[in-house]
Amino acid sequence: MRPATPDDWPTLFAAAGDPGIWAGHPAHDRWQEPVFRAFFDDGLASGGMLVAETADGAIIGSSRFDFSRAGPGEVEVGWTFLVRRHWGGKANHVMKALMVGHALQQVERVIFMIGETNLRSRTAVTRIGAALQDRTSTVQLSTGPVVHLFYAIDRAGFAAGPLAPHWAQRLA
Repeated sequence: MRPATPDDWPTLFAAAGDPGIWAGHPAHDRWQEPVFRAFFDDGLASGGMLVAETADGAIIGSSRFDFSRAGPGEVEVGWTFLVRRHWGGKANHVMKALMVGHALQQVERVIFMIGETNLRSRTAVTRIGAALQDRTSTVQLSTGPVVHLFYAIDRAGFAAGPLAPHWAQRLA
């Protein structure tokens, strides 16, 4: 993972251009250029957008850090997508291990805001050890207002959870 740059636009848009990536996502139109352009520009403006690359440099998705909706002692990790050929493998776990492990060196917990109907992402965050919180927010997306649920991982949960081995491997 590395910081995104404006030069990543064509390759990242090509990766995101598969409508199947966004099926089931509240922003199911994000594969369309104007919608993805807003997503990309917002990610760059946040200062926390990262690009996921394979060992040979192929861009396979992105994610980002954000403090704008996080409370004291937290950071949000989200806006993650991967090309479908990397679904079900270890790519998401490795991405989240690197991001969550890095963040927890500075904050007490990492939050994830996920659309209430986005069952794929809700399942994915529980598989990485995040716990559902008693907190919601309504977010305006290109498709309209969407209720988002909050999940969180704290330092103890991370250390005892499924991401810890991936975090430890970064030093190997």
